[in-house]
Formats: sequence, structure tokens, C-alpha cells
Amino acid sequence: MKSKIEELQKQLGDIKIETVEQLEVFRQEYLSKKGKIQALFADFKNVPKEEKPEVGQLVNVLKNNAQNLYNDLKVNMGNSSSKEEKKLDLTRPVEFSHIGARHPISMVRKEIIDIFNRIGFVISEGPEVEDDFHIFTALNFPKEHPARDMQDTFFIEKDPDVALRTHTSSVQARVMESQKPPIRTISPGRVFRNEAISARAHCIFHQVEGLYVDKNVSFADLKQTLLYFAKEMFGEETKIRLRPSYFPFTEPSAEVDVSCNICGGKGCNVCKYTGWLEILGCGMVDPNVLTNCGIDSDEYTGFAFGMGVERIAMLKYQVKDLRYFFENDKRFLDQFTGAY
Repeated sequence: MKSKIEELQKQLGDIKIETVEQLEVFRQEYLSKKGKIQALFADFKNVPKEEKPEVGQLVNVLKNNAQNLYNDLKVNMGNSSSKEEKKLDLTRPVEFSHIGARHPISMVRKEIIDIFNRIGFVISEGPEVEDDFHIFTALNFPKEHPARDMQDTFFIEKDPDVALRTHTSSVQARVMESQKPPIRTISPGRVFRNEAISARAHCIFHQVEGLYVDKNVSFADLKQTLLYFAKEMFGEETKIRLRPSYFPFTEPSAEVDVSCNICGGKGCNVCKYTGWLEILGCGMVDPNVLTNCGIDSDEYTGFAFGMGVERIAMLKYQVKDLRYFFENDKRFLDQFTGAY
């Protein structure tokens, strides 16, 4: 047994390994479960009892030497490979990696912002965790007003109420508190509502809301602004129509539809054969909202509008399920490479 160990120790000292393939042969021959060193451990049971301590120590030393030799050779070969790679021709063409795409929500959000920037609207931002005053009270939602039931809210604290904002109108309230008219701003951001997730609804989504407050602002100004936006977003042939509606913070209020850009207004399954697609809500700012925010409603008027970014993206890219925007499925996102 001792002679076998000495022979193997001698072999380790004489081994010359220059390639990765030779290193793998060495590992299999000496260190694998069927290798020479493992065979010594199998024969160890036949060693006389009085010799076992000495022989066992010699076998362990042999195994450690073989393992250390293998590890050193592996590291050295790795370093050699790195040096060889550095010798490669650096003038050869670069192999480009796959470039990711912008998320469709980010693209549509940016396009909306760019459109309104061109007509003088600046960006305003505010907190996503907001207090009751800026979410509801400043925007004409009295404590017992039934309109509060329209918002399924995620409350963080009670008395005083602190919640995840249900609309970016809370940003508009903060702007009106801190700035004097004229005010011309848009507030893009993420909002939260306690709704069941489906193809047409989600508990998290994105809005862009606009506000214009100045002297002699009229409903005609609002309509012309929204017509400009629709033509820029969906094409020059796009038409709009306004339908009476109700929002606590605007009076009068309206829903805005655009002519279906898929069928050209003739009617299809996307527009439910009406030729129209709803895109946003709007209206003249209620005088109570101006007063709540410290603006003289006898001197100033204004209009406001708000749209869901996901809604615009669904129409622009003909996506039929809202959930696709949140699932991060690479097959879906890859379709937008180079779209903007």
C-alpha cells in the first residue's frame, strides 16, 4: 500500500499538463470516483490495523496534493486563456448584443408629454402617498359626498386619512396652492385604485392630467386643445366628439371620444361598431376647486382633462388586454423595439 502511494506521489511530480483536455484527463484518472486515489481508499480496509494511522495520513496527503495541483493548473489555464483573449485582433467588427426596447407605456407617456410641451404645458409632479385634502377635499369631494364612492381607495392611515393617490389631480391641487395664474401644466404619474384586475382594469395604472387656469379661459379653448392633441397622437384625419358627463371637480364636464383610427370611423369590433373610441374626461374647473386652492374664481377660470396612458397605448398599438403592459413578457415587449 505504501509503495502504491509513493508511486502515485512520484507520478504527480512528473505530470506535464498543457491543455484543458489534459487537465480533465488528469482529474478523471486521479480525483474522480473511479480514479486511482479513490481506489486506495477502497483498499484501505485491507491494511493491518496497526498500520492504518500512518497509511491513512499518507493517503490524505496524496489526495490533498493531487487536488491542489489540479486547482493550481486550472487557475493558471484560466489566466492563460484570458491573456490569449487579449491578443485577439481588436480591429475586428464588434459583435453587438441585443438592445432592449422602451416599454410601450413609457413611449406613449413621453409622446403625450411632448405634444403638450409644444403648446406650453410644463410638467408638475407630486407624491404618490397623499393626504385626504389634496385627493378629495380640495377637488370638491365633501366628506359625505357620494362622488367619493367613485374612488376605490387604498388607505394607508385613518384620521387623518392618508392614501395612495387615486388620480394625479392631487398634483394639480398642489400646483394651484403654490402658484399664481396663469397656470398651464400637465401631471403624469402612477395612480392606484382597489379594482379587480382584468383585461380592461388594473389596480395600478398611469395618468396624464392637464390644467390651464387664466383669465377668460373658455370651453372652446379646451375643445381646441384636445383636438390638437388627438390629431398629433392619432393622425391628422382624427375627429373628436364631446359627450356630457359628471366629475366633482369640473362643471360642465365631458367625455371625449376620437374617431376610430382602425376602421376610419366606419365601425369595427374594436370600437364596437360605433366608429368612436373614448380616450379621456375633461371639463371647466369648478369654481369651488379654485377657491379651495386659494385662487379667485371671480377673476380666473380654467379647464382640466385627464387620460389613462394605458388606454391611449391600447388604442395606439391595438392591444386588447391591459395586463400585457404589467407582465414583462419579453415576447410582448420585443414587438416595440424601434417603435419610438
